[in-house]
Amino acid sequence: MQYPSVEACLIHELPKVADPRGNLTFVEECRHVPFSVKRIFYLYDVPTGSDRGAHAHRKQHQFLICLSGSFDVEVNDGRDTRTLHLNRPWKGLHVPPMIWAAEKNFDAGSVCLVLSSDYFSEPDYIREYDHFLAARQPPT
Repeated sequence: MQYPSVEACLIHELPKVADPRGNLTFVEECRHVPFSVKRIFYLYDVPTGSDRGAHAHRKQHQFLICLSGSFDVEVNDGRDTRTLHLNRPWKGLHVPPMIWAAEKNFDAGSVCLVLSSDYFSEPDYIREYDHFLAARQPPT
């Protein structure tokens, strides 16, 4: 099985409706997000210097949006690593399955919205980096 590379982790621009009363951005599944959304959660009050994530999903896609503040997302495919900066609420990062992702360098007051392709399932998580590397190896 061929797994995605870090190059598959793309920032998508979402619709932005500009209005003098305040801007509006909307997200439609399978249109702006490249999958059906089954779960939504958000990270907030992340202490300065703390990281979140640092895991991969076997089957689940995720789409991260920085609603407020800014943070970095470090993505890793077992060979290459890329760091993407999120700081605009009309831009979202698609993280496909079998990519190790860690959110880092949160500004105070940052809020990260995550749209997921499936419900929470602990077996879908790979929480140990060595296990992630082993899972990405082709079967022998």
